[in-house]
Amino acid sequence: MKSGRLLGVGAALVLGAWILSTRRAASYARLHPELRSPFVRFRSPPFTRGVVALMGAMQARAKAPVLPDGVQVEERRIPGPPGAPDVTVFVYRPPSLSANAAAILNIHGGGYVTGSAASYHPQSAAYARELGVLVVGVEYRLAPGTPFPGPLEDCYAALTWMAWEAEALGIDPARIALVGDSAGGGLAAALAQLAHDRGEVRPAFQLLYYPMLDDRTALANTHDERGEFIWRPASNVLGWTSYLGCPPRLDSAPEYAAPARRESLEGLPPAWIGVGTLDLFCPEDREYARRLQQDGVPCEYVEVPGAYHAFERFAPDSAVARTFTASALNALRRGLELT
Repeated sequence: MKSGRLLGVGAALVLGAWILSTRRAASYARLHPELRSPFVRFRSPPFTRGVVALMGAMQARAKAPVLPDGVQVEERRIPGPPGAPDVTVFVYRPPSLSANAAAILNIHGGGYVTGSAASYHPQSAAYARELGVLVVGVEYRLAPGTPFPGPLEDCYAALTWMAWEAEALGIDPARIALVGDSAGGGLAAALAQLAHDRGEVRPAFQLLYYPMLDDRTALANTHDERGEFIWRPASNVLGWTSYLGCPPRLDSAPEYAAPARRESLEGLPPAWIGVGTLDLFCPEDREYARRLQQDGVPCEYVEVPGAYHAFERFAPDSAVARTFTASALNALRRGLELT
């Protein structure tokens, strides 16, 4: 009997492995042809606390990225939220900056649990060089060490600092765009809502790359084969649980924690939202764009067939990634009145 049970367990494991490999092959076949590579053929591991700790250690030892020619970066410490530590920001200036220039607050991704503004030096510097604007990257505190609302309040401190120091920075406080990807996109969307309600600063535009907007996605049992690459459902559960300080609940979440839960989006800044169809966040991003438009907020929505989470960062030289990035840059030019 014992050997029979072992054979049964072995057969189940083999069958399970075959089902997973078949499902994986089907997902790979759905990828945009330009995004098929050995890098994504293998199943990316989900985030765990151990993986996040390892990523943090590797990030701390990483060499400083090379900046584009002519872009200057300055590290500064600014006042943090009431009762919280000061916030580190990086200020990027292009070779020439016109008076009353437009500006960008760039908010890094990382599932609310990893990443850094310093690791986004190339992206922030590229915005400064390509658009001729001042860029500020904010080093917000990470969960689970600092759960909501700490990271969002750090971002708000950076935004208000930009507005209050606009003259010294040489920028127009009425032309500040909020830019973020993944969790950074979720923070940018939440920051747009928070700024609207507090009324101290009015951002001109929000550019959201595949934003992490809805904690209820972590509660779904199926995802229609989305989330097979890079950012997987298990990672999403860890990210939201860490950020909220508790597992997500279907009935509620703290105000501003999950931007998709806001009932009215009326009066928010114009937006651009971009996401791939194989991204776990595709349904929530599509719905948020629809609701922005429904509530009278101009929103350009770009959905890339067969693209996975953060595809333009992992395959930047592909034509589909270049087209995606060009769409975002053009949206920033319009939103900041650069054209």
